[in-house]
Amino acid sequence: MKLIVFDVDGTLVDSQDLIVAAQGATFRAHGLEPPSRERSLSIVGLSLLQAFRVLAPDGPAESLAEGYKTAFQRLRADPAYREPLFKGAAELLAELAARDDVVLGIATGKSRRGVAHLLDRHGWQEIFATIQTADDHPSKPHPAMLQKALAETGAETARQRHGRGFDLRHGDGPGRRHRRDRRLLGLSSPRGPARKRRRGDRALLGRTAAPS
Repeated sequence: MKLIVFDVDGTLVDSQDLIVAAQGATFRAHGLEPPSRERSLSIVGLSLLQAFRVLAPDGPAESLAEGYKTAFQRLRADPAYREPLFKGAAELLAELAARDDVVLGIATGKSRRGVAHLLDRHGWQEIFATIQTADDHPSKPHPAMLQKALAETGAETARQRHGRGFDLRHGDGPGRRHRRDRRLLGLSSPRGPARKRRRGDRALLGRTAAPS
């Protein structure tokens, strides 16, 4: 049994405009210059606190993270900042969920509350066998989310599908502080002996539209 793990922002959901707007509102509320759109989106995938430590190294990261949560919830209720699915995402999940040889999971820098909103909105409550969020794990690129997902599902390998931003490292984190876990096969860098084995999965998972 294989486990296919999806990130949310930039992979299933196009939330770029909402993220940028919420960050801008948060920085302005703190009297700070908002980051550029490119810089705002460069931290997608990190937990909120870690993201604001990157965006504002000398700023009040904890206060910014809390302010962002408030701004994000407020803006998400505005129809102008909807979070559309990427083209093909819903169809791909439905096809994978119907297979007997894979199980699906989520590993995201979003909060569990944010993931619950996504699942309720699209009727995906029964699709994912494991859900790992920033509420319970170190920020990406630490591999803890994938390792917990493997433990919960009993899958032999985990294949990660992510968009732009930070992906989960495959057990060889910054400075090689983590022992490499060969069960974690990222789809972002197919190389070495596993390359041929991954081509089929890449062709299937590559059908969703890439973030702009």
